[in-house]
Amino acid sequence: MTAVATVLQEGDDPPELCLGGVAESYPPQCGGPEIVGWDWDAVDAEESAQGTTWGTYTVEGTWDGETFDLTEAGAAPAEPSASPDDPRLAPDDAGAAGAGSDADELQNEVFDDLGGLTGWVENGYVWVTVVYDDGSIQRYADDTYGADTVAVLSALQDVG
Repeated sequence: MTAVATVLQEGDDPPELCLGGVAESYPPQCGGPEIVGWDWDAVDAEESAQGTTWGTYTVEGTWDGETFDLTEAGAAPAEPSASPDDPRLAPDDAGAAGAGSDADELQNEVFDDLGGLTGWVENGYVWVTVVYDDGSIQRYADDTYGADTVAVLSALQDVG
């Protein structure tokens, strides 16, 4: 698995891999799964304030459903990598969720049901980012909410 994410450690607590939103306070605030094998001495560009250390990195490792076991860490790319255009964003491919308050209510339900990290409504789809989806979460969402209603994105990506 690989991700570009913030790693944050408060005091002596284990470092966390922040795969969802990061509050832009100083120091930042976020939460996520524990990242085992993290060594601040092995990376550059970390910041520290008020007993918290953090930085944004490209990480690679294994995911057991609860813990990220680090095998490699490096600098985050200077520019976010361009992702291919998702056809669900095309105006002529609007989803079945619609817009307005009904879609917003559905977004809240989907977010809670799928354990979302982030979520929003766009182009008639309820978009939700989860820690990792091997395709089974998208299939569940299609079966539960209907095809072309929920777009599941995975924060952790398979390598290669």
